[in-house]
Amino acid sequence: MKKIVVATRNEGKLREYRALLGDLDLEILSLKDFPHLTLPGEEGESFLENAVRKARFVAQATGLPAVGDDSGLEVDYLEGEPGVRSARFAGEPPDDLKNNLKLLQLLEGVPWDQRRARFRCILVLALPYGGFFITEGVLEGYIHMEMRGDQGFGYDPLFYVPRYGKTLAELGEEIKNKISHRAKALEKMRPFVEGLAQ
Repeated sequence: MKKIVVATRNEGKLREYRALLGDLDLEILSLKDFPHLTLPGEEGESFLENAVRKARFVAQATGLPAVGDDSGLEVDYLEGEPGVRSARFAGEPPDDLKNNLKLLQLLEGVPWDQRRARFRCILVLALPYGGFFITEGVLEGYIHMEMRGDQGFGYDPLFYVPRYGKTLAELGEEIKNKISHRAKALEKMRPFVEGLAQ
């Protein structure tokens, strides 16, 4: 069976990848299978720059095709923030709860119609010999007035999806894996990944 490496140690992300690509004839590895590897820092100015850097590094280090992603939350009222700083919005080390509380604080008193936001994911599949493919997925929504739900990770408890009338953390993994920004980017990436399995 051929192998592909997902350039993450994040269990939540890895579950999404395995749920969306698990039916392919591929062994999906992660950085937990390569404990000696340390990803380059997310110091790029864009999601694309960070995703390319991660995917290329892991593909070259392992000699296997590698998928790197960078994703984050863009809030219109905050002019696109936290954006590439989403994971470390409230500082180091990354802390989901602190990030959510900081976002709520910055949006305190902001009316609903000005709380539009989106999750954006850039996905890069890098091949060991240097080629790569890029896809993008976006999920539109709003930032809720309070945290709701206990499923998911990151900003899921605050991200309200109008179509369902719930936050991502209330919807659960099954629905999230169909509508999320990462799911949309992975769906576009799927034909390239399928090619690796053949």
